[in-house]
Amino acid sequence: MMIPDKQNAYPDQAPQTLSIRDRYLQAVRRQRDDYVPFSFSLCPSQEDRFFAMTGQRDYQSYYQFPSRTVYPRGLGDKSRFEGFFPDMTDIRLDDWGVGYKSGSLAHFTKMQHPMESFSTIAEFEAYPYPDPLKDFDWEGAASQTRQIQANDLVAIGGMAVTIFEIAWYLRGMEQFMIDMATEPELAACHLDRITSIRCVMAGQYAKAGVDILHLGDDVSTQLAMMMHPDTWRNMIKPRLAAVIQAARAVNPDILIFYHGDGNLQTIIPDLIEIGVDILNPIQPECMDPVEIKRLYGDRLTLCGTIGTQSTLPFGTAEEVRSWCEKMIDIVGKGGGLLLEPTHMVEPEVPWENLLAFLDVVCTFNAKGKVQS
Repeated sequence: MMIPDKQNAYPDQAPQTLSIRDRYLQAVRRQRDDYVPFSFSLCPSQEDRFFAMTGQRDYQSYYQFPSRTVYPRGLGDKSRFEGFFPDMTDIRLDDWGVGYKSGSLAHFTKMQHPMESFSTIAEFEAYPYPDPLKDFDWEGAASQTRQIQANDLVAIGGMAVTIFEIAWYLRGMEQFMIDMATEPELAACHLDRITSIRCVMAGQYAKAGVDILHLGDDVSTQLAMMMHPDTWRNMIKPRLAAVIQAARAVNPDILIFYHGDGNLQTIIPDLIEIGVDILNPIQPECMDPVEIKRLYGDRLTLCGTIGTQSTLPFGTAEEVRSWCEKMIDIVGKGGGLLLEPTHMVEPEVPWENLLAFLDVVCTFNAKGKVQS
């Protein structure tokens, strides 16, 4: 199936007299409901599919996404982490020293944990965590931000996988969960080091001028929290609050986006309390977006809501269209909806379903373009 030319498939999303960036931020702040921000992320095989049909790679520009994410380039010497792995064959390292090996399924990788064998606080203290200033190109991040905003787009600072997930990426999930239960001082030492780094980075993102800071940690299964809520409140919540406060100390108006897969209804009031403005992904397989809107829509903007385990991969294009229209009509009422798939668009998603989503949201946004 051919992809429609974006110039002909949908009306222009806004005339020159209106700012997409302003409409986006007003929608997120629940100040208007005639515009619904949108985006999606393609897995590598879907990127290849898009390229085969269009000859282009930049699908964000092709479909006129209203936002872009800013990431500072890593500057640290990753070779300092190599001694924490017995065998570096085929291992790719990130800026924290977490290793990744290619897996056997599509784009998925097998994580390698450099702290897996640590048993003492001294080992954690000796680990070469990244320097939040020297190891990242913050001047480049500020330049990215200015360019994005100059193009009438919203700049989002990418700092998902904020505290808890970094902790277990380094330590191993099973071991870090055991640490929190049986070695709280060791777990606290590790979390404090990560939090201190993230606080500085949050301030640097705010200094760079991003409109939104994207935080997040998956702390839930699809049924409930993966730890006791009191454990989260004691060990994660105050540290996450510190990161948010660090950003707002530089820019009190910065919007805070929080990503957390699964069913985290138990801690939604806590997230609002510490300053989260936007919650993602609101998986309809485990949380009802309409109910979450009813309970928290006056204080929280919802991002996501299109199921990537159900409707998007396995529904028809008409079912995708109907669901998106429902989300806009109900969850988008009064503003406060960013319509997106709840996860990366994986290989099994029919392209027709993605086009149905795009058609609904872009057509809706075009209808509201004459309002200011």
